[in-house]
Amino acid sequence: MTTKGTDDEAAAHVDADADEPIEVGDLLDDPRTDVEALCLCALLWAPTDTASDVSDLLRSTDFDRGVYGELFEVITAQVRSGAPHDPASIAATLTQSGRTGGRRGAQLTRALSSVTIAGAVPETVGHYTVAVLSAGYRRGFHLAAMALAEAAEQLPQDLLFDHLLSIGRAATERLHHGTTLLSPTRRANGSPHSSRSTEPTTSEGTTTS
Repeated sequence: MTTKGTDDEAAAHVDADADEPIEVGDLLDDPRTDVEALCLCALLWAPTDTASDVSDLLRSTDFDRGVYGELFEVITAQVRSGAPHDPASIAATLTQSGRTGGRRGAQLTRALSSVTIAGAVPETVGHYTVAVLSAGYRRGFHLAAMALAEAAEQLPQDLLFDHLLSIGRAATERLHHGTTLLSPTRRANGSPHSSRSTEPTTSEGTTTS
């Protein structure tokens, strides 16, 4: 039997969720034309080693749509724990963790259903991951502009230029790393996690200088 306090807390939680306004993010676009949805779709079906690379490279903040970023976190948690990360397993995880209730829970389950049928194949996960990174890279310059405006008011003059360079350099290097790591040619030559030397060898198996 539940106590009155428990019932009141549950009712308050439901009322608070019901009062939240509907946002644009609640209404998902056609996932077949959304690179973020296609990225998640391909990730759901990708083999573990590839999914691990994507999990290490992408961040939830790289997704413009918050619900996709949150879903990405659930998928990557499964990948890192060694658990299956297919759609049914992710749906079970959402249910078991109590994340299917309320408006946000409805968003998550609807997003999972949408990306599952987006139509991306596992082989395209690298392409769509780089596309998500590229879009985030461009959005990052809008955020950088705001950060620079704040820095202009707070940082000493002799630090401003270095601060500007550090912002652009970090974002550019991350994009370049992702593009290189997930390039089809690199993946065709073996996992980037391989410990084998990439230096050329002689016919006797020794590494050339």
